[in-house]
Amino acid sequence: MTTFDVRIWGIQEHKGKDRKTGKPRSTWRLRWVVAGKTFGDSFQTRALAESFRSRLIVAQREGVAFDESCGLPEPMARELKTRSWYQHATEYVDMKWPHASPNHRKGIAETLATVTPVLLSSDRGVPDEKTMRAALYGYVFNASVRAAGPPPAALTSAVTWLQANTVNLSVLTDAALVRKVLDTLALRMDGKPASAATVTRKRAVFSNALRYAVELRLLDVHPLSLVSWTAPKKDEGVDRAVVANPKQAVALLAAVAADSPELEAFFGCMYYAGLRPEEVLHLADDEFERPPKPGEWGWLHLTGATVAVGQGWSNDDQVTEHRGLKHRAKTATRSVPVAPPLAELLTRHIAKYEPADNGRLFVTRRGPGGRYVPTAGQPIPNNAYTTAWRKARKRALTPAQARSPLARRPYDLRHACLSTWLNAGVPATQVAEWAGNSVKVLLDVYAKCLDGGTAAALHRIGLALGLQPPPDPR
Repeated sequence: MTTFDVRIWGIQEHKGKDRKTGKPRSTWRLRWVVAGKTFGDSFQTRALAESFRSRLIVAQREGVAFDESCGLPEPMARELKTRSWYQHATEYVDMKWPHASPNHRKGIAETLATVTPVLLSSDRGVPDEKTMRAALYGYVFNASVRAAGPPPAALTSAVTWLQANTVNLSVLTDAALVRKVLDTLALRMDGKPASAATVTRKRAVFSNALRYAVELRLLDVHPLSLVSWTAPKKDEGVDRAVVANPKQAVALLAAVAADSPELEAFFGCMYYAGLRPEEVLHLADDEFERPPKPGEWGWLHLTGATVAVGQGWSNDDQVTEHRGLKHRAKTATRSVPVAPPLAELLTRHIAKYEPADNGRLFVTRRGPGGRYVPTAGQPIPNNAYTTAWRKARKRALTPAQARSPLARRPYDLRHACLSTWLNAGVPATQVAEWAGNSVKVLLDVYAKCLDGGTAAALHRIGLALGLQPPPDPR
């Protein structure tokens, strides 16, 4: 807290003896009162005491607020509290760590490891780029690893150097330096432009770290407010070229069945029900409501997602994390219809591959000699299903299609599903509910994939005008 209730007393001389020599020696003591609390300081010479008193008097006359905790004018209090970027960034990580998801922790570490090399106070003895990044990302900005003990021997000198050679936080009021940091965030490690989504995410982390400094009153203003910097434009729309049509999707699923039959239903959940990969990994046997009869529709009642986070970022040191559904409360559920082809895939999958002990349907099953064996429920690794998908594309698509963006990622099956629903005339509100998106995001992302919209509009206009409607290009 700050106050303007300040009284500054005169300087008093205190005579004594030097402890070492025993010779007479004087010190000059200054006292002042801030909001009823007395503060004081001693100086070796009267000139130093007078200089310090003058600074207090000038601040008082100019209407500068005094900090009640240390008794100094706010600018002097900030100087007293100033800290290096290294110290502030590690404190920010420690503050965020308990409440952040493992993937968010990784995102924070990645961002801070990117900006810190721009915020060095010296380049004398600077570690090489690879070692510095390993020290920052793998130790300094990983609160769990840092709390466990000193850095590995290979990183000790780099960490020690970084502790002593980053700029003071107050330097970040320099707009040119802040702009340099933002320009760095806009690049990938290979120097090429980063995607707009990546820049937006990293800028948000950097901004939040600076906001924390303002919150602690280490900075007067948020440094980003001093810079007029334009981030790359973010195009959220799905490229129509990645969306497989029904014939292509069925061929891809058949190719998966030929090479990795245990994953056919996994990819089928993405194509027929629009699930995200992490939602499929979390799917349990009791979440599949079977259809009343073969050939009819069933339901999936989703309860969460299983996300790969990597070693060292979760609280229990697991490489995966079970969490709630995206953009929903932890205990929220989401129901999605199961088309007859998917119901058949899931029923066949469960009959052939027994669910794991925890009920999960899609778990690692490869045993000795490639046999399929029940497991304790370890989810299928990302690289396992992405490798299977690459093989399926090569088998099912023509060489030209395989070189194109068509269904390049498993996630593109979700795009194909939601595009199919929208093009079939299902209301956007219903598709958004099943997909776990907002209507705005749904339409922003899939606007380019809505085939036939122009023809339908022209047809309605023609009918309204009493004209012969144009032929439907579909």
